[in-house]
Amino acid sequence: MKKELIAELFLQFEQACYVHKGIECWSARELQTILEYTEWRNFLKVIEKAKDACTNAGQELKHHFVDVNKMITLAKTARREIDDIALTRYA
Repeated sequence: MKKELIAELFLQFEQACYVHKGIECWSARELQTILEYTEWRNFLKVIEKAKDACTNAGQELKHHFVDVNKMITLAKTARREIDDIALTRYA
């Protein structure tokens, strides 16, 4: 991977961060887009591998992977709730 691409991905990753109750978090849906996964179901496989690695490292999943819901806007201002996962930097 070229240095420029790595730097751009890192910048996008850092810009996607938000703070909730003093904890840095990332939306899995946003990371899916940044990492160019076109389908949520495929990105969920990556999340499952990250959960396995977290468990193997002795970390509690509930501290790093929190299931949340997110409202998205569809055509003509319609809105729909979708599943998302709030991730810590460790996740």
